[in-house]
Order: sequence, then structure tokens, then C-alpha cells
Amino acid sequence: ALDVVAGDRVWTTPISFVASANCARYCGADVDFVDIDPETFNMSVSALESKLEDAKRAGSLPKVVIPVHMCGQSPDLKKISKLAKLYGFKVIEDASHAIGARYAGKPVGSCQYSDITVFSFHPVKIITTGEGGMALTNDPDLMAKMARLRSHGITRDPALMTREPDGLWYYEQLELGYNYRMTDIQAALGLSQMDSLDGFIEERRLIADRYAKLMSGLDVELPVESKEALSSYHLYVVRVESGRGGASHRDLFARMRMAGIGVNLHYIPIYRQPYYQQIGYDLAHFPNAENYYSRAISIPIYPGLTESQQKEVVRHFARPQAVGYQTIF
Repeated sequence: ALDVVAGDRVWTTPISFVASANCARYCGADVDFVDIDPETFNMSVSALESKLEDAKRAGSLPKVVIPVHMCGQSPDLKKISKLAKLYGFKVIEDASHAIGARYAGKPVGSCQYSDITVFSFHPVKIITTGEGGMALTNDPDLMAKMARLRSHGITRDPALMTREPDGLWYYEQLELGYNYRMTDIQAALGLSQMDSLDGFIEERRLIADRYAKLMSGLDVELPVESKEALSSYHLYVVRVESGRGGASHRDLFARMRMAGIGVNLHYIPIYRQPYYQQIGYDLAHFPNAENYYSRAISIPIYPGLTESQQKEVVRHFARPQAVGYQTIF
């Protein structure tokens, strides 16, 4: 919809699902990555600014930048928006984790600092339609173009047609589109949950707050919420030191899985994937993403998770000599 074509450049963050980069490759564009902020795991604004300065000198500025709301917390969109105006790129918010979250006092999806915001309604997301998602914009031209692309590039609007309609049945295909329409059944499933969204977010934030209290004093780094963001806590990612208590990051992960605790790692840096390795990226350009990958563990967070279940999760992180261990458990 933003006219990205072969030869254009799109930048995103390496700590995301591969879809954040794949969308550019579908259009034939080149993809590059901006390192993350070590505290929020979102795109680092300082790294973005430095990369933009270099790209301007080299004549290789991006056409689109795709910041991700990692774990449900917004990136620094105000600063990214200022850079977009300065360097002339468009912004797509990948807010797949962040439906129900807020930034600068407004709901994520308001597009105040971006051209398009994308939500995911995949089964593991806060609101689900089984599959699919939603793209939001305040630009009526972008809205019309995305609506056409969603349905084979077809319009029934006479104002957009190349000739007078033959009759009321008439439609025209203006461009090559896709069959990306959501079914009515999927839409009904999603709409049925919307009235519960605020409750979902409130419960996730209560669970996150309980984790923070239970894990205080343990040898783990907890999530940090920036002052402008109200996170949806789609994910709760902690970071551990390799070798702590004799257990490596990999060993701790395996031990928790064996104990029946559904931990995961969100995400393997995209540039490490075989498809992107063929393109060629230098891991040394992304020290924060590499550090994150070597230490991050996503622990369970979902409505209905009980305090006793959280204590069981936390128990696997706690060393016997940890401060407050006996009083917590």
C-alpha cells in the first residue's frame, strides 16, 4: 500500500517474528535491521538515528521503517515520527502484541505517529479470530488502497474507475491484489471478545505486577516499562545470566520445559534465519539483539494464570540462597 517495490529499502527490528521483515521481501525490497534498546527490547531510537545519518551520506535511506511493539509495549514513536519527517520515510507500527495497550495516553492503533498500524489476531494473541489481523490508518487513500489489495485489487467505486460503468454490476480490477478477506465467522469471533479487552489487559498487568514482586531479589532482569507506554503484557520476558547457579541459559530453559512450564524465546533474531543469512548480515552490528538472544526467556502470562502457578514458575529461577526465598514460597 505504501508503494514499496524492488530496489526500495525497509528497516525493522531483529527481535520480532519473521513476518515483520518478510512483508518487505514480498514486495521485492531489501531489508535491514536496527538494533534494539537493551531495556525495552524495542527498536533503539539512537541506533536508528545513527543508521539514518550513515544511510543519508550513502544515498541509501529506507522507504519504510517498521518498529515493533515488543511484548505489548510501544517503542518511542514520538522520536521515530520526528525522524520520519526529517528523513522522509513512512512508518508501519507492528502492533501484533499490543492490542489494548496505550501510548502517550492514546490507544495503540490511533496512528498518531505512524502511517499504518497492524494488529494480529493469531490464536495466541490477546484478541483472536483464529487467524488474520487488522490494518489501521488515518489516511483515506491508504485505506482505499488496502481495501482493494485485500480483495484482488477490485473496486466498485465509480470515482476510481477508468471508464463509465456498464451497469450496476460493474467492477474494475485496478491492480494485482490478493484474497486477504477475513471471513464473517472469524470477524464475529473477534468482535465477541472486544467487550472483554480492557479486562484482559487489566488481568495481564496484575499478573505482571505479581511476577515483579515474586522475582524481586532473584538473579534475573525483569521487564522495564517506559513512562509513555502502558503495556498489554502480551509477553513477559526475563533475562538470566548464563552460568547462574551452574545452569546455562539453555539448561534452564530445558529444565523448565521438562517441569511442564511453557517457556519460550521470543525471538530468534531475524538475521540469524537461513533465508536472511543468505542475504548477509554482520552479527556485530546488533550487540543488544545478540545479548538479548543469549539471555531471554518468555515465561507464562495469560488470563487465568493463578498466583500458585506463578510461584511454581518463579521457584525454578530461585537459588536456595536467594534473598527472601523462604518468605516468598
